[in-house]
Amino acid sequence: MASLHTLLILCICATALCLPRSSLTGNTEIDVDNGKDQDIFNINEAAGLDLVEGDILIKEGEGRNTILGEEYRWPTTVPYVLDSSLEINAKGVILKAFEQYRLKTCIDFKLRDGEPNYIFVFKGSGCYSKVGNRRMGKQELSIGANCDSLGTVEHEFLHALGFWHEQSRSDRDDYVTIVWDQIKEGKEHNFNSYDETVSSSLGVPYDYGSVMHYSKTSFSKASEPTIVTKIPEFLDVIGQRMEFSDSDLLKLNRLYNCTTASTFLDSCHFEEPNICGMIQGDGGNAKWARVQMVEGGPETDYTNMGQCQGVGFFMHFSTATGTQGDNAYLESRLFHPKRRSQCLQFYHYNSGGVDDQLNIWVREYTVKNPKGALRLIQKISGGLQGSWELYHVTLDVSDKFRVVFEGVKGRDTSKGGLSLDDINLSETQCPQYTWRIRDFTRHLATTPAGSKTYSPRFLSPDGYSFQIGLYINGLKDSPDKMAIYLHLTSGPNDDNLQWPCPWRQASMELMDQNPNIQHRMNNIRMITTDPTKTSTDSMGNVEYFWDDPRKVGSLVTDTDGSKFYRGPGYGTSNYITHNRLKSRSFIKGLDVIFLLSLDDVTGLWKTQTRRPEIRDLRLEIDDAIGSSTATVAISVFVAAAMFLGLAVGAMFYVRRRRLMERDGEIEPERTDG
Repeated sequence: MASLHTLLILCICATALCLPRSSLTGNTEIDVDNGKDQDIFNINEAAGLDLVEGDILIKEGEGRNTILGEEYRWPTTVPYVLDSSLEINAKGVILKAFEQYRLKTCIDFKLRDGEPNYIFVFKGSGCYSKVGNRRMGKQELSIGANCDSLGTVEHEFLHALGFWHEQSRSDRDDYVTIVWDQIKEGKEHNFNSYDETVSSSLGVPYDYGSVMHYSKTSFSKASEPTIVTKIPEFLDVIGQRMEFSDSDLLKLNRLYNCTTASTFLDSCHFEEPNICGMIQGDGGNAKWARVQMVEGGPETDYTNMGQCQGVGFFMHFSTATGTQGDNAYLESRLFHPKRRSQCLQFYHYNSGGVDDQLNIWVREYTVKNPKGALRLIQKISGGLQGSWELYHVTLDVSDKFRVVFEGVKGRDTSKGGLSLDDINLSETQCPQYTWRIRDFTRHLATTPAGSKTYSPRFLSPDGYSFQIGLYINGLKDSPDKMAIYLHLTSGPNDDNLQWPCPWRQASMELMDQNPNIQHRMNNIRMITTDPTKTSTDSMGNVEYFWDDPRKVGSLVTDTDGSKFYRGPGYGTSNYITHNRLKSRSFIKGLDVIFLLSLDDVTGLWKTQTRRPEIRDLRLEIDDAIGSSTATVAISVFVAAAMFLGLAVGAMFYVRRRRLMERDGEIEPERTDG
């Protein structure tokens, strides 16, 4: 019977080879931008648009009116409408851009509620806007395909708020050289400059790092620069689309007479002796001290990392002496919140005992407790010792309050204590996770192009498991830039989740480690899972891209030896160039830090006029994949025929063998017993 078993196994294997198989694996990667590094002007040119300076919408005869007058400014709270034509990912990016405006300027945005003039954001054929408030009622601003990056959205809204491009300034020829013979014929007008009545510098120096500056090859007829910076170090800096620069913010705040930002509360790195208005709280029997180093560590603050002599301070609570239970309170100045939720971010260094504890409290002042009542938010102890570690703590305070840091000495032996530095407080949402790549400079120097590094796996608030795949030195054909991809992974909640994964937006944020959150230019890429997105292989098999990783992924082994399924990746091979990576404080103390989140953005469909139907391939086959269905049907038919043929052959073989055994032509098969 062994031969019969062998034949049946061959039959089954032959049949399986003909049945539809998964075309997606954990190694599948799709670029949102098809591997192209497209700036605003490339996108608009490909769309056939011929706008002023590439992305400025001016009607014929409208002319360039001054934007300095009050009549061309918006109120500091700008009414807007998000049209149903916008892609869901674009909506999420736009809302993120609004949050950056609120964090760094006094400009706020609100849904239109009958205001006569408002910004109408829609998906046009490119990225473009008018300049200033044209007082025309509905003022269009387009965020089209491939325009859904944070820097691009900030750029277009800066136009709407009243800004022209940086290289349009009257003094630009002092800082850059326009290479006229490298500009495409007929595009020379995009490089005109204008006097102070049209494009004011507002008393701010020329800014190579402005998010409003052209890139070096804008409107180039080949690949040679059309703009050359007179300081060579800035040639690869111009054209950044990460975030506002400090000068962009300074000009915007000056134009709108901003004195405070909407959601920013405080930033403190303890360089000044007044320690940002903090006080030693009552009730403790010890004190926090402002120091530059501690014998047991740290040897330097996090703000400066020992780069400058005579500067670099942090707050320290010593546990090297004293007795168990000794404590001290460090209280912030008073804050008056506008929102219900706040994000507290700070660096903490533990050089004390393993059981030394840092407690985060809020002291809330209410009618019932006018002198303030303490409420514990989080306890921090243990963890990685001997290094500055980044923490995010979500607060939920609606009344006047202080943030309180309490240090408590444990019973274990200590050579140092607890330290704090670079505290930021804002009324924004905390990132869900941080991924710190330690000794990143070594990885940058030694990782081959095309080699992928994976983050740990994380769980979103609603239970989806995910991880980030990073090419530190890029893909093999682009080793001068980092590539990044989102992968869904199998997790503990998979059987209770909705598949394909519907409308979860991932934020993959490389943190600029500037001590002040308002001056950071983080590199952020956001992508959204579309449950209708499918993939079809050469055999016509159709699968949902964001389906359960156990169906469309690959089985992999984690660093701890455990196994899980990793789904296909979605992201970009143009995440950040190495030149830009080194242009800010992305690398600090040899490390880089990613801030990661995966949020449910299903609610963004509320403004949609029609929601795409999510088809289930197991129940319904669309006409568009009729040919694929036919291919699958033929494959199944052929497989069934093969199986039937092989089965009949196997039965004939067994019958013939038994007849031969009966007639003595061969000996029966034996089994060892």
